Amino acid sequence: MNILHDARLDGELVQHDRAEVLAALSRAAPGLTLLHREEDLRPFECDGLAAYRVLPMLVALPETLDQVEALLRKCHELRVPVVTRGAGTGLSGGALPLEQGVLLVMSRFNRILEIDADARIARVQPGVRNLAISEAVAPHGLYYAPDPSSQIACSIGGNVAENAGGVHCLKYGLTVHNVLSINVMTIEGERMTIGSSALDSPGFDLLALMMGSEGMLGVVTEVTVKLLPRPETAKVLMASFDDIEKAGSAVGAIIAAGIIPGGLEMMDNLAIRAAEDFIHAGYPVEAEAILLCELDGVEADVQQDIDTVRGVLEASGATGIQLARDEAERARFWAGRKNAFPAVGRMSPDYYCMDGTIPRRELPRVLKGISQLSEEYGLRVANVFHAGDGNMHPLILFDANREGELATAEALGGKILELCVEAGGSITGEHGVGREKINQMCAQFGSLEITAFHAVKRAFDAHGLLNPGKNIPTLARCAEFGAMHVHNNELPHPELPRF
Repeated sequence: MNILHDARLDGELVQHDRAEVLAALSRAAPGLTLLHREEDLRPFECDGLAAYRVLPMLVALPETLDQVEALLRKCHELRVPVVTRGAGTGLSGGALPLEQGVLLVMSRFNRILEIDADARIARVQPGVRNLAISEAVAPHGLYYAPDPSSQIACSIGGNVAENAGGVHCLKYGLTVHNVLSINVMTIEGERMTIGSSALDSPGFDLLALMMGSEGMLGVVTEVTVKLLPRPETAKVLMASFDDIEKAGSAVGAIIAAGIIPGGLEMMDNLAIRAAEDFIHAGYPVEAEAILLCELDGVEADVQQDIDTVRGVLEASGATGIQLARDEAERARFWAGRKNAFPAVGRMSPDYYCMDGTIPRRELPRVLKGISQLSEEYGLRVANVFHAGDGNMHPLILFDANREGELATAEALGGKILELCVEAGGSITGEHGVGREKINQMCAQFGSLEITAFHAVKRAFDAHGLLNPGKNIPTLARCAEFGAMHVHNNELPHPELPRF
């Protein structure tokens, strides 16, 4: 693993004395909980991507905004890097700490500040769990739409950092489409409100810029989310296929028929068997692939859409089509999909969860390519998709106890992401770049684009203190990766500072 163990600021390696930083932060933010003993730091050494582990220098657990402000100001003064962490459920190493940095954990900011049912908004602190918002507003007949599979645990601040989605994002959008405003603090401790509760805000759309910025531009301290009314009814069709490419083609056919499902998910045979063994959702284990298609809205429209989708599925070669008989069966169908990741984890000592996005029309070709890569690298791959929006989650099964298998899994994952780019897609749909995909950013973007990303980063964080070494590669790294051409042994614009 190529992990940055130290922060490089303006090209220089900065070393800090733990005791001195601890004393300085204790003076700057009285009452701030600071962890510094190894046994206390160990639980924070990784996020959901447990293959990457670094022990932080210090862990801070603030309870007030004044403490956050004081910590950021002091870290800026001392040039100490800060990595912000929410619930730690991220899957790209975005919250991976630094040996020479402070890990700022926002989990104690877990209050819902306001619910305005008439305006259909809620103001929440960043440590509030995603699912807790929907639970709190359920008595008003409302809910918060983005629903990552980790929604029972993941926090809304982390959702903003990664622009999280979920199984219903095809129809209802990602985090960026469901947040009206955020409060943030800069590395200098300056407080800002970005966005507003109005339909539009003047100036540049900085709210969209902050979504998915992975803690590199500021620390989120409050989020105002949009709430939606619960649909009158929701029905789920499960379609079985004897060929995974047929299932992939059916996805595009459903959208082409003018239907935008509330959710459109796909699983291959390996994932089906794992989920059925774990959840007993009623999945057909002999199928090569299944599609779960949820249709919601008013009863008459939903019934008409069911008829349309059923016809499309039959024409696409479905070997079986089953409508969930009641709400309990609908919940079981979704439980199998939402528990696919832990279910696959029961089949192998380790697995590596990828995240890439492709145009829907490319699903059959990319699925065939993944199968070929799986054979080439000698590792099984279970495929789970947010198929409606082309967001793929190949799960690479391996055993880290076997020498070289982790490196092989990483290499296979990189090739899958490059296949997504080749097909006109992206290296991530919702998990973010973090440390995991930083090399593949070089395949996704050219030197001018990466230079522009660094310019934006520098506008918010001139010294590169917020989450350094994540998300945006240096041009030198891209050259080393072999994905960027260097003329005359020089990178483009050699006069520009690099992070």
